[in-house]
Amino acid sequence: MALIVDTLNRPRHPEKAHRPDAPILRKPDWIRVKAPVSRGYAETAKIVRANGLHTVCEEAGCPNIGECWEKKHATFMIMGDTCTRACAFCNVKTGLPGALDVHEPRRHAAAVAKLGLNHVVITSVDRDDLPDGGARHFAEVITAIRAATPATTIEVLTPDFLRKDGAVETVVAARPDVFNHNLETVPSRYLTVRPGARYFVSVRLLQQVKELDAQMFTKSGIMVGLGEERNEVLQLMDDLRAADVDFLTIGQYLQPTRKHHEVVRFVTPDEFKAYETVAYAKGFLMVSASPLTRSSHHAGEDFARLKAARAAKA
Repeated sequence: MALIVDTLNRPRHPEKAHRPDAPILRKPDWIRVKAPVSRGYAETAKIVRANGLHTVCEEAGCPNIGECWEKKHATFMIMGDTCTRACAFCNVKTGLPGALDVHEPRRHAAAVAKLGLNHVVITSVDRDDLPDGGARHFAEVITAIRAATPATTIEVLTPDFLRKDGAVETVVAARPDVFNHNLETVPSRYLTVRPGARYFVSVRLLQQVKELDAQMFTKSGIMVGLGEERNEVLQLMDDLRAADVDFLTIGQYLQPTRKHHEVVRFVTPDEFKAYETVAYAKGFLMVSASPLTRSSHHAGEDFARLKAARAAKA
């Protein structure tokens, strides 16, 4: 344990710390996607704009936006578009957020109904300025969607609610179908990649969800290509399994701009497949590992597979 804690205080690879002048690696063919130009994409964009909503698809520059929006899938980002943290990988702007919009839950529920979603993913910026980190707002959005479209299953992708007592309990009490919280990277990379967070706080959050509701599905994801070592990824898998996490996602990190953390390397599809095989062997019910995997990509289809996997194991 002492060795793991030490990695949170001293980067294992100081030579790989973020360097704004680092050369940008050329993207391999397997990471390229088509520009979003479909009619379905335009229709989804129109509904998002009409309801005054933010999506992580746009704010984080997700490479899968064309595919997802064509199918009328979107990951809604609540509590504004300004984050109180400045993670080196994230393209969401940083600053002092505005006040919460009390009408936002209703607008999200209306958009879910308009899009006809069977499954919706709700995420947020970090709101360290709020006493509960925005937990009650998450609960209100869940409640509003349940009232408008009772058949829609709901997945939340929450921040870590660092030092916000009672926040996790508030969100779990609203009974989302999936509680997702991403570790993002291995412990040794936190100082350079996710400096405002704490690895074991995130692991403990996921464990706490299961303690509060053993039947609630839990999920977490990481990016690779940030300088992590393979054995570190395998240890992270063990940490998540110790917290009884059901679903793991692993995707390739892509550098949004030159100001963000550089891509140390592009992980090959074969390596992703190997990670998937190991993760299943460690006991995860569901694993999605590929260069273009993102936490909310194919979330609806994956939720159906997740339920089937639990039923088969019972």
